Amino acid sequence: MIKVLFVCHGNICRSTMAESVFTYLVKKKGLEDLFEIDSAATSTEEIGNRPHYGTVSKLRAEGIPLVPHRARQMTRRDYEKFDYIIGMDSANIRNMGRLTGGDPEGKFYKMLEFAGSPADVADPWYTDNFDATYRDITIGLDGFFRFLEDRGEI
Repeated sequence: MIKVLFVCHGNICRSTMAESVFTYLVKKKGLEDLFEIDSAATSTEEIGNRPHYGTVSKLRAEGIPLVPHRARQMTRRDYEKFDYIIGMDSANIRNMGRLTGGDPEGKFYKMLEFAGSPADVADPWYTDNFDATYRDITIGLDGFFRFLEDRGEI
């Protein structure tokens, strides 16, 4: 079982979008038995809240089911449990390390690293551009699938 955790600041926009899109793609590829997928926040600001309406609307427009989710904060236990912990931007990566005491096992990745880019996933909280966020996430996830294939994990 490959355990993947997507992380952003509040866990209502980018990480929930990534969780839903990845879950959809995994099912579409018939690989759902190989994965455990979740998402979390680095902050406490949105704990308990449902995904942002912009995320819900964009997923609906793309025909991708929203994974039922309530925002939660990442914990040290998540570090122990998950194989891949994928942050959406550099600040997320920094805060993930603060929450877990670092990344001694090399589990942290920035989403667009998988696409060969140092860029951050566009944050729609500030831009209100959920199309750009969706584009960044799908590019990153395509790269993540290639990464897993190259490692022989799928």
